[in-house]
Amino acid sequence: MSDRELSTLLEDSFERYLQDKGKGRGGDGGNYRRNAARELERFAEWAAGDRGDDDWTGTVPDDVDREPTFGDLDERVFREYARHLAGDRGLKQNTVQTYYRYLSAWCGWCVNEGYLEAHYAQRASAMAPLPEDDGRKPGDQQAWTSKQRHALTRYVDKRARDAIETYTTLPEEVDPLDKQRVRYTALKATRDRALVFVLAYTAVRVGELLRDPNDPRRRGVRWEDISLEDGSMDVYRKKQQWDAASLPDPVISPLRSYRKLMEPPTERWPVFPTFDQRTLATLVQDELADRGEHPDTIDERRDEFARDLLLALEEDVRLPLITTDGARSVLQRLSDAAEIDIDHPKHDYLAPHGGRRGMGEVLVRAFGYTVAARYLDNSEEMVRERYSHIEAGELGDVATEALNEVDSNV
Repeated sequence: MSDRELSTLLEDSFERYLQDKGKGRGGDGGNYRRNAARELERFAEWAAGDRGDDDWTGTVPDDVDREPTFGDLDERVFREYARHLAGDRGLKQNTVQTYYRYLSAWCGWCVNEGYLEAHYAQRASAMAPLPEDDGRKPGDQQAWTSKQRHALTRYVDKRARDAIETYTTLPEEVDPLDKQRVRYTALKATRDRALVFVLAYTAVRVGELLRDPNDPRRRGVRWEDISLEDGSMDVYRKKQQWDAASLPDPVISPLRSYRKLMEPPTERWPVFPTFDQRTLATLVQDELADRGEHPDTIDERRDEFARDLLLALEEDVRLPLITTDGARSVLQRLSDAAEIDIDHPKHDYLAPHGGRRGMGEVLVRAFGYTVAARYLDNSEEMVRERYSHIEAGELGDVATEALNEVDSNV
């Protein structure tokens, strides 16, 4: 390497690397970019001596006043960082492995770009302090059981039915604002029901269904993407392309009822918009102002509606979808309200990915790995790995049956 490359600050490479690994125009989006950026910043702080044990002073010699450079890196440094991660008692084994993989990927990129002579992070001596990987992905193990799925769907279904009945049976002389409040309650209940049913029965990834603020291409599903007649929904898949997902029968009625109540002004309206009042208030005011409305006129219009969501529907002010984090908040609220019994080390509610995994369990048991892989939009190899416990149980049953047959002939 040249002297210039050896003297390059570590942080000077981060933005180029993140752009290469990011998604969307300019590489500015994507969960990987966000997570990798966080870990690289932690590594830079550690290398500067700002993290770690009291006796760790960083990679720069004590008598030198500068930030860490590539000339300071070797396999010993990566070994010390692996030991630092493994020594953090708050991190699980698989989490340590995940954090180190972010750093290792950056190290490999640096070799290709000429910043480093060798992939030090992948050397056996550097990786020796890492704990063994237990093969699990952090937070990706919850699966809704049939009992939990039925409990949640029954709860949101009854809640939506009651809200719709209250709205449709209002007397004609009721105050218009009171009627709007009841309609708003029904809209929220039917949106929640539709969201739960889609997550519970379609096995679509929550990031394919809703808005991901870290990936501009994942803008979420609009009504134009859904065909209730065909039972299909177009989503932006994990494999970076649009594809059709199936809408099984249990999902059709909740979506149809929700759409009828919402009456979206155009097909480009979001299926699952945010109901956050602060967000909606700002959006409605800004949009109407951009259309040339006077502030006093905007205030008067807002006073005519019980909620800004209803004004947005009336004026076709297109709303953003709820985010993936927003969906988690919705499910946490509904899980608590439904008083569902949940025993999981990480989640005290029915998390979105648990709906997908729960549906995968059903499909593998009923139709096998090949059909389940097609429905889950995964390779059969991946599905076999994720649901290997099912095959193990089935093989155990076969072994038991074989032993019983042999024992009966003794």
